[in-house]
Amino acid sequence: MGSRFWTFILKLFGWKFEGSFRPEMNRCVMIEAPHTSSWDFVLGRIGIWILGLNGRFLIKKEFFKFPLGPVLKAIGGLPVDRGNRKNGIVSQVVAHFEQNEKFTIVITPEGTRKYARNWKRGFYEIAVEAKVPIVLSFIDYGRKTCGVMETFYPTGNFNEDIQKIQERYKYVVAYRPEYFNMSEMYWNKEQ
Repeated sequence: MGSRFWTFILKLFGWKFEGSFRPEMNRCVMIEAPHTSSWDFVLGRIGIWILGLNGRFLIKKEFFKFPLGPVLKAIGGLPVDRGNRKNGIVSQVVAHFEQNEKFTIVITPEGTRKYARNWKRGFYEIAVEAKVPIVLSFIDYGRKTCGVMETFYPTGNFNEDIQKIQERYKYVVAYRPEYFNMSEMYWNKEQ
């Protein structure tokens, strides 16, 4: 099914898609924010199909049990052991970039649907280690629009870069806005 089909599906639900495919999307870390609902996954996955990408995504390993597990694997899911801080996920994903000419990994930087004071660093570390750009994608319930914004090239200075990245999400409305307060989320430089 092509992008026209998935664009039509979005329209059926009163949504639209903004942005278009760019060559760097074939090899990037794509962040999707905000992430406060399971619907974000559905809308984000449709967005990936509209772009014509075979994007992979990280999802907690508990979802990979039957009957959902085979479906998640078929549409690009990579299981993550979130309870294990030393799970080596950054190096595992970097290895995927090393082994594949085209590889797009989609990550929700909050790492949860609940309120997160700060974003996780993993997406940034993956991009820096794999030497790939970060494509900013969004799901805006205020405008009923999902899509892609710009491509961000990390400098290696996480604290400065995260503020620039999060600034782009300042006016994006989450499904549960109380879980996505960008004025509070800027990375604390003391951490």
